[in-house]
Amino acid sequence: MTTSTLLLALLSDARLPSGGHTQSAGLEPALRAGTTPADVPAYLRTRLRTVTRVEAGTAVVARAVAAGGGDLGEVEAAWAARTPSQALRANGRRLGRGYLRVLQTLWPGPLDARARTWSRPVVLGLLAHRAAMEPADLARLVGYDDVQTGAAALLKLEPQDPLLITAWVNGLLPDIDEMAAQVAHLRTPEQIPAQGAPLIERWAETHDTTTERLFSA
Repeated sequence: MTTSTLLLALLSDARLPSGGHTQSAGLEPALRAGTTPADVPAYLRTRLRTVTRVEAGTAVVARAVAAGGGDLGEVEAAWAARTPSQALRANGRRLGRGYLRVLQTLWPGPLDARARTWSRPVVLGLLAHRAAMEPADLARLVGYDDVQTGAAALLKLEPQDPLLITAWVNGLLPDIDEMAAQVAHLRTPEQIPAQGAPLIERWAETHDTTTERLFSA
């Protein structure tokens, strides 16, 4: 097992204090909008092909730009342009601040003054650069984290047999690998995918103004 693979296990652990426990991968508003528990695997697969693919591509590009000494602000701008929902952008930047703490604790180093305004995928890209994580493993981390976040949230929102949920996650592993392979070679902001998910974006906007909710997003 490589160090990069071990880092993948470390960073995808739900106990990592990065704020992931506040997230449902958009599942809470999706359930309120009529998505059923049986629809969850298809919902998560759709996210892998859209929202999550954009984030994974952004993280991989941020890693490459950080390695080349480039401007991560340009990567942040490219991510924002591909994330139409203001609620999703704001949430991504809140998570970015959580991962910034992880970065500075485990792999400390000089930071751009704008770092606290960067989104989770940009901070993850910088983290992956400092930690010498392979691009494909970084993309897998983003994909696996999204799937596990939704799966874990379902157990709180609509309790199911935990082994059934685990089986769903296992069934999505090939989709995570496929998504990672599609973005692992990316190097410049212009190459970041631009797949949209209008319903997920609309649900995120609605959820952002909902007062009675279990998860922030």
